[in-house]
Amino acid sequence: MRTVSTAALMAAIIVAIAAPVSAQTSPPIVPAAPSIQDFAASPVMSSFTVSPDGRHIAALQARGEDQVILVWQAQHLDRNPTVIGSSQMKIRGVTFVKNDTLGVTMWQPYDLAAGSNIKTFLSKFLLTDLEGSNWRDPITSFRPRSSSEADFLKTQSPSVLDALPNDPDNILIQISADVLRLNVRTNRSERIQRSGERVIGYATDLNGDVRVRSIADRDSEGLYVATQFRNASGGWDEHFRSHVKDREVFSVAGFSPDPNIAYVISNRNRDKAAILEYDVSRRQLGETAFEHPLFEATGMSINRNRGENFGEIRSFYYNGPRGTEFPISPNYESLISGLHQALKIESHPLRIVDPATATERNISYPTDRYMNVVAASQDWNTVVVWAGSSSDPGAYHIYSNGELKMLGEPYPQIKPESIGTTELVYYKARDGLDIPAFLSKPPAAAYGPGPYPTVIMPHGGPWARDELTWDGSSWRAMMTSRGYAVLQPQYRGSDGWGKRLWMAGDNEWGQKMQDDKDDGALWLIEQGVAQRGRIAMFGFSYGGYAAMVAGIRPEGIYKCAIAGAGVSDMTKIRTEMFQNPYTREAQRDTVTGLNPIARASEVSIPMMVFTGDRDRIVTQDHSDLFVARARGSGQPIEFHLIKDYAHGPAWTRAIMADQLGYIDTYLRTGCGGSGL
Repeated sequence: MRTVSTAALMAAIIVAIAAPVSAQTSPPIVPAAPSIQDFAASPVMSSFTVSPDGRHIAALQARGEDQVILVWQAQHLDRNPTVIGSSQMKIRGVTFVKNDTLGVTMWQPYDLAAGSNIKTFLSKFLLTDLEGSNWRDPITSFRPRSSSEADFLKTQSPSVLDALPNDPDNILIQISADVLRLNVRTNRSERIQRSGERVIGYATDLNGDVRVRSIADRDSEGLYVATQFRNASGGWDEHFRSHVKDREVFSVAGFSPDPNIAYVISNRNRDKAAILEYDVSRRQLGETAFEHPLFEATGMSINRNRGENFGEIRSFYYNGPRGTEFPISPNYESLISGLHQALKIESHPLRIVDPATATERNISYPTDRYMNVVAASQDWNTVVVWAGSSSDPGAYHIYSNGELKMLGEPYPQIKPESIGTTELVYYKARDGLDIPAFLSKPPAAAYGPGPYPTVIMPHGGPWARDELTWDGSSWRAMMTSRGYAVLQPQYRGSDGWGKRLWMAGDNEWGQKMQDDKDDGALWLIEQGVAQRGRIAMFGFSYGGYAAMVAGIRPEGIYKCAIAGAGVSDMTKIRTEMFQNPYTREAQRDTVTGLNPIARASEVSIPMMVFTGDRDRIVTQDHSDLFVARARGSGQPIEFHLIKDYAHGPAWTRAIMADQLGYIDTYLRTGCGGSGL
């Protein structure tokens, strides 16, 4: 990769985007809150991708209820793009797998059998050329071993394990636990790895050879994940065994040019994962390649383009307030620094509290506007970036030939001034544990300095976390634009903040995990942010479970609660909640506590419950049974079954608007009859 100096980059791109600035003396005019239809709309532009040779760019464009693929010549963005649509399945995503080949993700509603009540969505990954004239289904290249496997394959879709950037014709795909080398031109494949159902993942080295696999199984100590490396004879040797009860993380993040040196992500003997060198032949951990004193390391980017910098580490990633890239290659660091300056990405002081030690530190971090690299050519001379903030859906830009140009905005109808602000905060739980949280406030110019009616919004999972990013669900932005403050507590049991906070949630469903949410609400009252008597809880999935519990034990805090796709039967959910068998097994032994279905008749505040008829993760009966029993409490219980809605995806924008509208209307006029 050629060297790009920061000075040269700045001289080129500042000229491309500079605009006159005029003094402003009058007070800012706050735009009207976006409509439900504004929030429910598909992004106007999304899913940008760049061909490996940098000659073409593709993206999705919304056209009514559907999305089409646009393909441009990168050097002639002013010319009309090629438009690729679909008359059957809907397009959800697009990516280049080769210079002249697109990988397209499609989906459609699917009923499992005629007359069956089981409804879901079916996804397919297909290949096509840059004109959309030659479509191929990789699944047809797979030769089934039995008639039952042939039937199984009809509903399956491959995933790309490795695009093999140095191979012009082939990619590696994974179907179930098998790995195939697929020729994207002939659509013929060769099975190169056949594995059993215990295999949960593979990793390849810089040459695209399958070198690592992960096995999930049980022994006398419980569920474990074993990391196996391929040996010289082609077999597999176990190198690490991590038991889920210990919440150890050990995974291969990449390989060095020396095939004997791997990089592994591990939290062994530490609270937060780091990236370390690993000598495969000696089975020995070496030097630490990257660690952050406050956050978990999550991955790395390595140059796989054949040349003098082959195998060079480009950057590391860590779980900061959001997923954050840490550039390390001098050339790449120069590129990112120049883009930050041109896009006005600035860092500010940010207070961080480590939940493991209660240690406080101040760091410099882009708390407001931030940037993500979303696509790049193989030589990094053509780069697409997105820049925005937690209150701004932002815009896509392309940097090429020394110029930075805007490509398009995903949601031009949403004005950041109407959304408010989001910040990372910390508060103490009643037992002294430090809880991170994201606090969003409505625009002060429209709603004053507070206190505000407030919604506590716990994330799903619970082995998940929120981030200081634009919220693609639109829930948070919709609520702040209408004058509500929103707190997203990273309660115990949340993943991504270190082992102590993560493990503290085991078997505390509806107990200490719920205390953390309640303590956040009480803290907001103390801070003058929340209005006592005007606080609600809204959550989806596990967050829906928490909202059900809030209805059962409101503790004098909540006026009402909204449960979306909530888990109501903990006995049932231990076997049905997760489609991934490993995740189901891993969480099963940690899911005990307050069971909403057993105490639904004790609901003591008004509630709204909604779910989708195509949800296969938390099925409709969880809501049906809870509502039937909760109505015996004498409290007003509102229920909405949303047609063609799954565990998040809505088949149409109208359905998405219905879901958002139920929440908006309930907070405005429901919640016991007078609104929140």
